[in-house]
Order: sequence, then C-alpha cells, then structure tokens
Amino acid sequence: MKLLKDILYGVRLSAVSGATSIMVNRLCFDSRKVGKNDVFIAIKGTLTDGHKFIDKAIAAGANAIVCEEMPEKMIDEVTYVEVDHGNTALAIMASNFYGNPSKNLKLVGITGTNGKTTISSLLYQLFKKAGYKVGLLSTIKIMVDEKEYKTTHTTPDALTINKHLQLMNDEGVEFCFMEVSSHGIDQKRTEGLVFEGAIFTNLSHDHLDYHNSFAEYRDIKKSLFDHLPKKAFALTNIDDKNGLIMLQNTQAKKYTYALKSYADYRAQILENQFSGQLLKIEDNELWTRLIGHFNAYNMLAIYATADLLGLERLETLQLLSELENVDGRFQYYISKEQITAIVDYAHTPDALKNVLDTINTLRTGNENVITVVGCGGDRDKSKRSVMGHIASELSNKVIFTSDNPRTESPEAIIEEMEAGVEPQNSNKVLAIENRKQAIKTACQLALANDIILVAGKGHETYQETNGNRIDFDDFEIVKEVLIGLNK
Repeated sequence: MKLLKDILYGVRLSAVSGATSIMVNRLCFDSRKVGKNDVFIAIKGTLTDGHKFIDKAIAAGANAIVCEEMPEKMIDEVTYVEVDHGNTALAIMASNFYGNPSKNLKLVGITGTNGKTTISSLLYQLFKKAGYKVGLLSTIKIMVDEKEYKTTHTTPDALTINKHLQLMNDEGVEFCFMEVSSHGIDQKRTEGLVFEGAIFTNLSHDHLDYHNSFAEYRDIKKSLFDHLPKKAFALTNIDDKNGLIMLQNTQAKKYTYALKSYADYRAQILENQFSGQLLKIEDNELWTRLIGHFNAYNMLAIYATADLLGLERLETLQLLSELENVDGRFQYYISKEQITAIVDYAHTPDALKNVLDTINTLRTGNENVITVVGCGGDRDKSKRSVMGHIASELSNKVIFTSDNPRTESPEAIIEEMEAGVEPQNSNKVLAIENRKQAIKTACQLALANDIILVAGKGHETYQETNGNRIDFDDFEIVKEVLIGLNK
C-alpha cells in the first residue's frame, strides 16, 4: 500500500476533501475492478462518464475518489480529490504509483500514421540481437524482455503502460520501444513518461472519426515532440511534408532521415524484389528481407535510432540484415502453383497505396493482382471511398468485403467503398460480405504467378461483429485455402 499524497505528487489539484495521508491499495478507473482501499479515478470518456460510477466504487471499497467534479453527496470516511483533467491525473498517478519506471529506461516513442508497429518491433528485435534486455509496447504485443503479454490498444492505458514498465525495471530492461498513437497522446496516456527520444514516420488520412480535422490529428502527434526533454532526441522523416513541423517547438536534439531529401541519415534503394531489397545507407550496402519504399524508410529510421542510442554503426547494419518481417506486415506465402498471397495490415488509404505500388513495381506485368479489402466499422467513414478508389485503380480484380464491421452494417460499409470506384474500373469489382468466402474466391480466381493481397487486418486474429469476436486469421485462412486448392 502507498500514501495517497505520494501518488498525487505532480497532479494539479483543484480541491481536496478529506485526508491525503491515507494508505491506498490500487488505482482503478473501472468501477467494476475496485476493491477495498482502492483509489477510483472518474474519467470522462468518449462513451461513458466515470463520475456516474462513484457511488458504485465507494460501495466496492474505494477510500479515495479522484474526479473532475465533486459529487453533491460526499461520505466522511472517503477522501475526494478534484482535478482539472482526469486522464492527466490518472497518468501521473500511475507513474508515481509504479515508482516512475520510465526514468530507469531508455524509452523511445514511435508515432505517425504508418510504420509504428514495424519500427518498434524491429528495434526490439535488433537490440535483442545486440545482446540487450529490451521492452516493447506495440499494437501486436507487449514484451518484457523474453516474456510476452497480450495487448488490445496501440497505446495501452496509463496503468497498463506503467505496470509493464515497472516489470521491465524488475527484469533489468535497458531499452523500451513504444508505439504512440494519436488517441494515446490525446487521452494523456503518455503523460508523466520520460522519453529518451521520439520518431516521426509519416502522416496521412486516418482517425478523422475521432479527430475534428487533419490539422488537429497532426498537432496531437506533434505534441509528443513538444514535450520531449532537452536531453532527448527527436527524429523525423523530412520526406513527409509534416516532418519538419514535428520539430518546430521541441527542446530535444533534432535529427532527420530521408530517401529523397538532404538529411542527417540518408538511404537509397539499389534493388527491390519480392525476396527483399538492397539498400545503400551512408555508403554501406545492406540487403534486407523487408521490401518496398515504406520499409526502406522503416529500416533507415531503425538505423538512425540505433545510432542515436549508441550502437556501433557497422554492427547495426549487420543486425538490420538479419531482421525478420513483422506478422501481418507484407507477410507472404507462395503456393505450389506459384500464387503469391500477401497479407498486410494496410487499413488507411496511404498504406494500401504503398503496398499496391510496391506489388506493381515488383511484378512483371504478366500476372494479375487480386485484392481483398474492407474497412472497419465505427471508424473514419471518409476514407472508405478513397480506399475503394485506390484498390480498384491499382488492382486487376478487387473483392470488397467485411473487415471488423463492429456495430455497422457490412453491406453499408461496402457500398461506401464502391462509391469511390471510377466507372472504368467497375467491372473489376466484386462484393462478398463474408470475408472467408471473399478470400476463398480470390484464391479460386488466381492463376499461376498471380498475386493476391489480403489487406486491412494483418496481424489481427479475430473479426468483430456487433460486440462478438470470432477467431479469424487472414494469413492462416489464405494459406489453408491455397493448400486445399492444390490437393
């Protein structure tokens, strides 16, 4: 147990009723998880207001309440703390509760629309190969050196983040690589963390269901850099038109990387094929199994980060050549009939275009590209027609299907994707609501040497419809179907 006043250190308090010298057991922002002598932090969320559950939390045993508005009825035995912003208070309190674990790590945050998972996961791989104890907080999983934990968000809640950072401290982890989403920044989940550095990858159309405008989306990403300490590094992709904006107000040491522009770290693509690509990084050639321009940027960002964290450059280049692709990121299987199936997480217009551009650059022109793609429900609707346009323009055949429909009608989502298809491309398009049937149809349409792209879900091993999740793995399904067709 810990003193409430110690946990509140650094939190801006508006009012206090009761003693802060009391001992508390845990922090909770979900009233269903509250136990005896816990602190309940009432958060005003996008779907519900935690203030409605204060009485329930007290009935469950909470002896302290942190809230943005004091309740009308207060109980004498309970301490009430009013704060300006519940999410900010939760993050700072979580950091204090777990002993400010980020201070004992070299924590690097990766933000941007695309590339966060690849860069963070491969940095984890690289530093492990270099012999260090390493942590990872990513969309796919949380790693505390060798031990894996499940994750449900790109950037977990502040309690989850700090709990695992403390576990990393306990295991002697030195470096930690963390995906930082715009939602995570906006909801203050990273508040109170001490970053050794931050990386900006790129910015394109995404999450405009949550953010009011593209400018707001950009500026929230930028705020990660605005709050970096002076001793940290800020690394940005200046081939992206928003790259330099990220550096405008940061106190951190500024570094840039690029394929096209003059930058502190530069790379050039010498060869690109399905088996990998040959890069030239600072006069040294490097063969990598990761293909495409987008992965050239990712590899360069990883190289630059390793250099800024003190790894020897030639060792880094050698380790880069050993890195393996991340699950669901241009993950491919080649059947006995020489049909290439590629599974990729591409769920934004820019990511889908990058993947299809890469495929079309590498193909000979004699094979067909068959794309299976959907868009998630309860998410940014404005990108659906754009993705429909891109898929139909850059593929020989397209099957629009379900992604994770959530609470929306799959048929309505598909219709919104079809709205972006130009008349000359309408004969390329099929609509098959059932995703498994859509993948099976793509495999049946494919001939020898054809390329199938299954886009949108990548590493996800489930499909969500009306609150129900079923097991669903794009890669396993397309592989199973292609093997079955060969029998």
